[in-house]
Amino acid sequence: MSTISRPPNQRQLPTGKIEVAPRAIATIAAQAVGQSYGVVGMAPHSFRQGVAQALHQNDAHRGVEVRIGDQEIEIDLYVIMEYGTRIGEVARNVQEHVRYAVERALGMPVARVNVRVQGLKN
Repeated sequence: MSTISRPPNQRQLPTGKIEVAPRAIATIAAQAVGQSYGVVGMAPHSFRQGVAQALHQNDAHRGVEVRIGDQEIEIDLYVIMEYGTRIGEVARNVQEHVRYAVERALGMPVARVNVRVQGLKN
C-alpha cells in the first residue's frame, strides 16, 4: 500500500477533500501582520503588483506572497515598519505572529515566514 503525498494546503477526509487557496492563506497572514507592533503597512513587492493594487485598493492580501511546495508552505511578507523601532525584533515578532495565526487557522504547518522590509515610515 503506497501513501500519496499531498500538498500541505490539502487534507483528505472521509467526507471529501479540503483545499485552502494561497490567496486565503495570504489574507490570514496579512491580517496577522496588521495586528503586529511596529508595522505601519504592507508594500507591493514589484512595480507590476503596485500598479495592480493601486487599481484595487481593497486587496486583503496586499504585500503577501504564498508559495506551496510538495511538503511546505512558505510566506513572503513585504512590510513597511515604523521608524525608530528595532527592525530585527519587530521582524521576528511578525514571523512568529504570522506563523501562529496561519497554523492555528488552518491546522497546517508553515515552513518559513520571510519578512522583507520595504521601507520605514514615521
